[in-house]
Amino acid sequence: MIPFDFLVPKRPLSYQAKDGAHKAQWKEFVYGRAYATWKGLPVSQEYLRFCLVYLCEDDPPDINNIIKPVQDALNGLVYCDDNLVIDVQGHLRMVGDLIDVTGLPRLLQDAIVGGVDCVYVRIDESKSLNKALQ
Repeated sequence: MIPFDFLVPKRPLSYQAKDGAHKAQWKEFVYGRAYATWKGLPVSQEYLRFCLVYLCEDDPPDINNIIKPVQDALNGLVYCDDNLVIDVQGHLRMVGDLIDVTGLPRLLQDAIVGGVDCVYVRIDESKSLNKALQ
C-alpha cells in the first residue's frame, strides 16, 4: 500500500538505450523487485508522487532518462495508469560522496551504507503544491 518503496540493486537502464530487448529485461527486473514488495491492488483513485534516487558509482546516465522506464515498469502493478503520477522527483548521488542518512527511509539508508549502484524508488500520495515546494 501507499507509501511504498523498494530497491533495485543494479545500475539502471536509460530510456534512450537502443537495445529493445535490454529495455524489456530492465523493466521486467524492476517489475519483479516491486512485485516482491507490493501488497495490494493497483492504485486507481488517488494522485501519486514518484521519487527515484540513483546511487551511482561512476559515469551516470541522465537522471531524467532513468525515471521513465521505472515508471513504466510499475504501470498496472502499483498504479492503474501512469497518468496518476502527477509529481516526480529524481535524485542522483555518487556512492563515494558523504551523504547524511539522518531522516532518510531505512531502505535508502541501507543502500547508501552498502555503497553500490542501485535505484531506490518511493511512491506516495501527491501533496498540495504548497507542501511539495517547501
